[in-house]
Amino acid sequence: MASLKEIIKIEYQKCASDPIHFMKKYCYIQHPVRGKIPFHLFQFQERTLTEFDKERYNIVLKSRQTGISTLVAGFSLWKMLFNSDYNILIIATKQEVAKNLVTKVRYMNDNLPSWLKQTAIEDNKLSLRYSNGSQIKATSAAGDAGRSEALSLLVFDEAAFIDNIEEIWVSAQSTLSTGGNAIILSTPNGVGNFFHKTWVGAEDETNSFNTIRLHWSVHPERDQAWRDEQEVLLGPKGAAQECDCDFVSSGDTVIEPQLLQFYKESYCQEPLEKTGFDGNLWKWQYPNYNKSYMIVADVARGDGGDYSACHVIDIELAEQVAEYKGKLDTKDFGNFLVALATEYNNALLVVENANIGWAVIQQIIDRDYKNLFYMSKDLKYVDVEHQMTNKYRREEKGMVAGFSTTSKTRPLIISKLDDYFREKSVTVRSTRLIDELFTFIWNGNRAEAMKGYNDDLVMSFSIGLWVRDTALRLRQEGIDLTKRALGGIGQATYGTPVYGGNKMENDPWTQKINGEDEDLTWLIR
Repeated sequence: MASLKEIIKIEYQKCASDPIHFMKKYCYIQHPVRGKIPFHLFQFQERTLTEFDKERYNIVLKSRQTGISTLVAGFSLWKMLFNSDYNILIIATKQEVAKNLVTKVRYMNDNLPSWLKQTAIEDNKLSLRYSNGSQIKATSAAGDAGRSEALSLLVFDEAAFIDNIEEIWVSAQSTLSTGGNAIILSTPNGVGNFFHKTWVGAEDETNSFNTIRLHWSVHPERDQAWRDEQEVLLGPKGAAQECDCDFVSSGDTVIEPQLLQFYKESYCQEPLEKTGFDGNLWKWQYPNYNKSYMIVADVARGDGGDYSACHVIDIELAEQVAEYKGKLDTKDFGNFLVALATEYNNALLVVENANIGWAVIQQIIDRDYKNLFYMSKDLKYVDVEHQMTNKYRREEKGMVAGFSTTSKTRPLIISKLDDYFREKSVTVRSTRLIDELFTFIWNGNRAEAMKGYNDDLVMSFSIGLWVRDTALRLRQEGIDLTKRALGGIGQATYGTPVYGGNKMENDPWTQKINGEDEDLTWLIR
């Protein structure tokens, strides 16, 4: 007959080799109603635990109330007990959320039998360190989270709701380089964000993550009646997010995600060429010299955090024919816009004039580009009816070069963007633009990019659609928005786009600046 010491040794080895056995037999959890109860794992939890142990990187798309956070706590404790110097970091949207997981680890350890339990040599609300050197820390997704010492396991809790998670993940790569593991878990929060892109990449096998999908129906104690109750409590959209693991129906995008998905599948296509010194000028159509175009530009703030962007739009068809998104200084971007506008039939050039947009506009004016958009300086008057009382000349008092995005004009252009998409009256070719729209959300009453993402293409395109709509309506009244007419909108004969090289006397990419020829072809080569 084996001694108690031998029995404990065998059981210890069994626990060390099998996290399911360890958790089912020895772990207790704090139930909100029933108090202290054994952690009886469901089959889907056992499968998940097995994958946590087998795969280095795991991403979990989960329904609410599946007990996965508790499972991660149990897995973390198992790793800490049976490995020396095992270092775990929990990152969540808020410190309280991350702390909750550490609390679960502490509770499980405190309720283990003495021969399994580790002694804590450091113990506070946000961290726990055992005598074998293993530790777990909790932090919010702020500051330099993930940039500390080498990690054995990095856990992102509710990853889809962490604003700067992409930056944190990039920073964490060096801390995981010695073979550390990662678990990213969340309910969905729209599409286009880091969590969604990582999930899609894992499904497409373009990254190294293992996917674990936990739909509400995997839970043996959930039935359709429970799902119906959740829809009453959360609403259809909330239930789709919290229960169904539905990316498309979740989130709060300005444009309905189903519509964006339709555009991406039906209209987006690879450009005919990706040109420019940085490869970021995408062209889907070359200039058709019977057509009228506008170019709408949004200028980077200059702090390196965003991009200068522009679209070339076929005015008559409301079709995107070219696009640029990159980082040029103001002088180069101004020269780039003049050359591009000249190439596209002296296109109407609309430049957002906030921040350093003025520097780009001044560069355009200094180049004596004629077809530049002006609007009313008095921002109380942005409606079409008032604009029709003005002669849109540079010299006109109260007029200002460029488009002014303000608290008054911003809702107008966003509304126009929504109108065009809902009515499917615009043709979008760019996946870059659609991807930005997937992360362009309502933050309260303000439409803007999710934190950590950009909306440069979205805002410039929105301005373009508003100006196009306004321009066409004014044109019907015989009024110009610029010192020059829009080039005969409604008068041209539209056929198959024709491009036979530059049909202009001078190459727009070689221009006189200060009386001397300057080669701008480096911007497009």
